[in-house]
Amino acid sequence: MPLPRLGRLLRPAAFGGIPTGARLERMQASPQYADGSFRNPTSTLTMASGSALDLARTNVHRADRIRRRPATAIPLHRPAVTGPDAAPGSGLRLTWTGHSTVLTEIDGARLLFDPVWGERCSPVGFAGPRRLHPVPLPLEDLGPVDVVVISHDHYDHLDMPTIRALVGTGAQFAVPLGVGAHLERWGVAPERITELDWHESTQVAGLTLTATPARHFCGRAVHRRTLWASWVASGPKHRVFHSGDTGYFPGFAEIGAAHGPFDAVMMQIGAYSDFWPDIHMTPEEGLRAHLDLGGGEPHGVLLPIHWGTFNLAPHPWEEPAERTYAAAAEAGARVALPIPGQPFEPGGELPQAPWWRAVAAPASDAASTVSKARRPASARPAPAQQQP
Repeated sequence: MPLPRLGRLLRPAAFGGIPTGARLERMQASPQYADGSFRNPTSTLTMASGSALDLARTNVHRADRIRRRPATAIPLHRPAVTGPDAAPGSGLRLTWTGHSTVLTEIDGARLLFDPVWGERCSPVGFAGPRRLHPVPLPLEDLGPVDVVVISHDHYDHLDMPTIRALVGTGAQFAVPLGVGAHLERWGVAPERITELDWHESTQVAGLTLTATPARHFCGRAVHRRTLWASWVASGPKHRVFHSGDTGYFPGFAEIGAAHGPFDAVMMQIGAYSDFWPDIHMTPEEGLRAHLDLGGGEPHGVLLPIHWGTFNLAPHPWEEPAERTYAAAAEAGARVALPIPGQPFEPGGELPQAPWWRAVAAPASDAASTVSKARRPASARPAPAQQQP
């Protein structure tokens, strides 16, 4: 047996598939592809040089470690099954179940962004970041899903057990280039998968789905070959945006000009750090991106995502919500901050009570200040692993 084929057979299932054949040829033809991998829209550091030891030191202070988890149980909303008979009156309803997973009911269609029902975002079940709260409802109680939309292939956004559970549904899958190789290995039929490059669109369930740029990276193992994306979903009456994972970049204004205005923006505002400033936005950058999408104005409703469910960065657990809450108030932006599982309609009353304050661990005078803000540029390590 040829060694490449043997390697694919021995590759752990959680690592996913490796793009080959026509799929790989299409990837290589992409304007975003060069020298064996995809490139970001602007120069990007995936990790600063020499920061590994500094990052390890953030775990030294016990008070800091305690604050990265909630002190008490996170409240959950246990929604009833929301099938077609319970469609949103306004035509648009969002249900954030935690992290970046959002059930989006839009103009008669039901989209599921970055579904993660697994207990850990990891290739193994015994290690890796573990959930800080249960999923608000079982996947089988979610009701029908028309399209599953994946932003990129990191474990906290593309969860093998969840995808395998969705194989038995009638859902279609919309993913960035190359990600279909993972889905096929996990049992999704090729005809149910649509792979898109940035700026490409597909029509599904009465909607137009468009893959738009993001500033991030990919990878589930050694090979890092697939594309990452943000997404626009446009229906006859409503439009929404899902950021996936991304650092701030000027392209948000271009996305808004081409596809906006948006009724709802699902924006990554958590898991940021000075150690990776280019690939995850701070809450203030997330708010700035939201304004860029609206042409400089706070158009639509901002739903903060990528926070509260997994401990992925050295900042206090509640800090993303608290800082987003403050930044939105200062900018006059409408922001929804639901508890996991709490549905809301952007055109109606928004969940805005600061529920996280009753859950967060109290600040301690003994805590270090390493996570409070990014260090000044002059104090950052020299660039490394730079990606054009």
